[in-house]
Amino acid sequence: MEEIQLYLEEAKSLMDKAVQHTIAELIKIRAGKAMPNFLDGIMVVYYGNPTPIQQVASITTPDARTLAIKPWEQKLIPEVEKAIINSDLGLNPQNNGEMVLLTVPPLTEERRKNLVKQVKNECENGKISIRNVRKDTNDGLRKLQKEGVAEDDVKRAEDTVQKMTDQHSAKIDELFTKKEAEIMTI
Repeated sequence: MEEIQLYLEEAKSLMDKAVQHTIAELIKIRAGKAMPNFLDGIMVVYYGNPTPIQQVASITTPDARTLAIKPWEQKLIPEVEKAIINSDLGLNPQNNGEMVLLTVPPLTEERRKNLVKQVKNECENGKISIRNVRKDTNDGLRKLQKEGVAEDDVKRAEDTVQKMTDQHSAKIDELFTKKEAEIMTI
């Protein structure tokens, strides 16, 4: 019985991680509004070392379409510009001598539809991860049954795994609906 509990706890943990990963991926998909987390993953060369942009500058949103990046040190402005240009954001930084400004252009209808497809793919990847956890857990439970664990206990555990799968899939569906509405709202 204890082995079954361990399988169930690990399955829940892995499914939670799949949902968290999906959330992290969806945050990176921009919805036409300027958000500081667009810059997550952008590295600036700081004293010869690649450093996350959040560690070398403050990032604010003066309005819905603008990001203001103010490096702690003035000499970093060209490095910040270079990092943004070399990223896959597709935004052109403007340097006013004190900070770097990024203007997020409004999304076209076609771009919105492409972003929704991208969101749908990310959500589907999250669901696939959850289903893989379910499959691996059920395989492990069946192995326990062959080793002598009661069939009823294994069946109850499989039902629990299916309920967890359904709950986590529903969370991802909810994330999709929310992100789709965010993208399609002009």
